[in-house]
Order: sequence, then structure tokens, then C-alpha cells
Amino acid sequence: MEKHLNSLVKFNTRQLAVIGMLSAISILLGITGLGFIPIPPVKATIMHVPVIIGAVLEGPVVGCMVGLIFGVFSIIQSITTPTPVSFAFINPLVSVLPRILIGITAYYSYKLCGMKFKHLGAGVAGFIGSCTNTIGVMGMVYIIYLKPYAKALNISVNAAKDGILTVCAINGIPEAILSVLITMAVVTAVSKIRNR
Repeated sequence: MEKHLNSLVKFNTRQLAVIGMLSAISILLGITGLGFIPIPPVKATIMHVPVIIGAVLEGPVVGCMVGLIFGVFSIIQSITTPTPVSFAFINPLVSVLPRILIGITAYYSYKLCGMKFKHLGAGVAGFIGSCTNTIGVMGMVYIIYLKPYAKALNISVNAAKDGILTVCAINGIPEAILSVLITMAVVTAVSKIRNR
């Protein structure tokens, strides 16, 4: 059993490089603001896309590691550049757990599509991974911090509920579409390079 667990945790050089590169891209997107694309009336984020790409190209463990680093970066960002609701994002259940789960849901949704439908699978992974991020993060805010969230924004609890659901719908849909397009493009390009 211990030997089996050790073999699951070991990374080869390529996997370590992919984790480092995709984590750096995710952090760069956050620091520079390039990870937020204005699609009026919202700003859609693509910061979770490197997690999805890592999971599809290198497997769920790599995706989870990139998600972990993305989540830890979210905590650091909440501490260093706080907003009225940053207290919620300092909690790893809100900012880390959903990001780790992106790697799992994206990978297995990709695999469910099978080897014949890799292009479609990449799109499905992009969609499911993006929904995991949006629903996971906002769902945890709803479950754990609904009342403090409402108080921090100086709104009623019912308004906070509606606001969280609205964010999931209004931000979630453009983010999912962008994730599908970017994931399909990157996975297709990398697959072509690998098959040469």
C-alpha cells in the first residue's frame, strides 16, 4: 500500500515542469490582471484554465497540484490586497479546495469522452472545470460565510443569496465559454506537437 502511494505522488521531470509553468501562468494572470477579461457587464476570469489544461494534458494529480498553487495564491492575494469580502477567501475551503477539485473534474470529464473524441473531451473538460471553480468557490462562500458576506457588503442575507447566484450565472457562463475555447485550442495544439 505504501509503495503504491509513493508511486502516485512521484512526478517525472515533464510533470514538474508543467506544474511550474502552468502555476506561473495562473499567478501571472492574477498579478497582471490579464486573467480578467471584460465581457460587459462582467469581468470573466480565466485564471483556472491552466489547472484544466494541466489535468487534461498530464493527469489529475498534476491538475490538482496546479490548482493547489492557484488556491494558495488566492489566499496570499486576499491577505496582501484585501477587499471587504477577503475574509472568506483566506479560508482554504473556499479558495483552495475548489481549485484542487478542478483538476479531478476536468480530467475525468475529459476521459469520459474517450480517445476518439479528444477535441470534444477538451471542451467538456474546460466547461466542467470552469463550473467546478465557479460553483465550488461561490458555493463555499454561500455555505460557510453567507451572513458575514452579507454584513461585509452591507446587504440583507436574501440579497447576498441572490448576489451569489447571480455571480454564478452571469460570471459563470462567460467563464465557461472562454475555458472551453482556450482549453480546446491549447490541448489540440499540444497534441499535434506531441504526435509529430
